[in-house]
Amino acid sequence: MPPVKKRTRSYDSAKIRTAVLAQFGNVREAVAGLTAEQLALPTALGGWTVRELAAHLTMAVESVSRTIELSAQPSDQNPTQQPDRQPSPAPVLPLLDWPFATADLAQDISQDVKAIAASASPDELFERTAERIAALLPGTPDDRLLTTRLGVMRLGDFLVTRTVELTVHTDDLNRAVAGLDVPYDRQALAACTRLLADALAVKAPGASTEVRIPPYAVVQCVEGPRHTRGTPPNVVETDPLTWIRLATGRTTWREALDTAHVSASGERADLGELLPLMG
Repeated sequence: MPPVKKRTRSYDSAKIRTAVLAQFGNVREAVAGLTAEQLALPTALGGWTVRELAAHLTMAVESVSRTIELSAQPSDQNPTQQPDRQPSPAPVLPLLDWPFATADLAQDISQDVKAIAASASPDELFERTAERIAALLPGTPDDRLLTTRLGVMRLGDFLVTRTVELTVHTDDLNRAVAGLDVPYDRQALAACTRLLADALAVKAPGASTEVRIPPYAVVQCVEGPRHTRGTPPNVVETDPLTWIRLATGRTTWREALDTAHVSASGERADLGELLPLMG
């Protein structure tokens, strides 16, 4: 875990909630139109088929419903009841720790994905997930503490991580099925880009290099002389989808440079050794 922490960016709760539901809806509509042959296509994710990738997308949202349900307080069922005051679970996982903590989950998630994909059709999985999130999310406050696979998180923070899951895997889905072109909700894409950019600043603290991902994020990182005026001496610039692919290992630094999807200038502008941030 990176030892240096930076102040966590604030996110608009209403926009994040809307973004999660909107991107889930985008994926649901696209998957509903896939043929059996398309669902059987391979993806770039460890042997998963498109059908299994679709199942994982439902899991990403269903995890919100499940953890809300598991964290329900006695007063949720009986508003007049005043439960004994209980200590908050600790420690609470900070949002910026989440990207670095996900690598250890890959094997367990893969097993779950295959089991869930085999249990029901994609349409059934999406319908069930949509009904549960619609029933449980609106009445649950952002400060509710949820026990996730990685530890205790605030609901508001956990929802930001869902924008990463949905956006990253929407890109995986689009690349697996030619011509699918699932749209990206703007707020989901923005939150995903910003969280992964901030994670880079945590992994490589400093202010010698400016990383620009227009129109959503600018962060400073990498140890060295601090830039204070004019054009920074070390600048990296790329688009949001390329950044997300770099941060999650879908493409390499060299590939992005060679295809001109990244521009980098300055002796401290080589981020190759820092990427990916998530496995």
